[in-house]
Amino acid sequence: MTHQAAEMLPRCKWAQTNSLLRTYHDEEWGAPVTESRALWEMLMLEGFQAGLSWLTVLRRREGFRQAFAGFDPERVANFDQRDVERLMADPGIIRARSKIEATIGNARSYLAMQARGEDFAIFTWGMVPNAPLRNTTGQVLTQSPHSQALSKALKDRGFKFVGPVIVYAWMQAVGMVDDHDPTCFRYKKCEEG
Repeated sequence: MTHQAAEMLPRCKWAQTNSLLRTYHDEEWGAPVTESRALWEMLMLEGFQAGLSWLTVLRRREGFRQAFAGFDPERVANFDQRDVERLMADPGIIRARSKIEATIGNARSYLAMQARGEDFAIFTWGMVPNAPLRNTTGQVLTQSPHSQALSKALKDRGFKFVGPVIVYAWMQAVGMVDDHDPTCFRYKKCEEG
């Protein structure tokens, strides 16, 4: 397929405004992610998005990966106050102290789940029976009963910046919910697996 033909494909409206968003939409958004560490990384990035645009996060994603040790929960869980200050001075990420501290705490919560024998991927996907949930209406929600329940379960395990709106956006991103517009070329692709 030519570059021009690829640009002409029908897409979700939000992915038509920027080439970085278009690539993210076409290659990642809504594709099922089933590896625990990758799921945790995306949840942390969604937390950093709170109050901002996803494009802001995408533009800094590599900076986040460098700053947060490749989103290795074992390494991030060992970050201390010096690391918080280092991250607060890092122009390659979103410098929000509460979000940085939440990410460090969330790494500890992730490891605590692991220590209890709770696999993050099995736990989170298990909270969404019959996933991916398919939205056939073309109307995208900001949260759902599933995101509310998953948000509560994560908070009960010590996670922060995991409200139901953040969790719903994360569920969309990692393929638990298929919110591609029914006219989008990815909707059918996701439907077929």
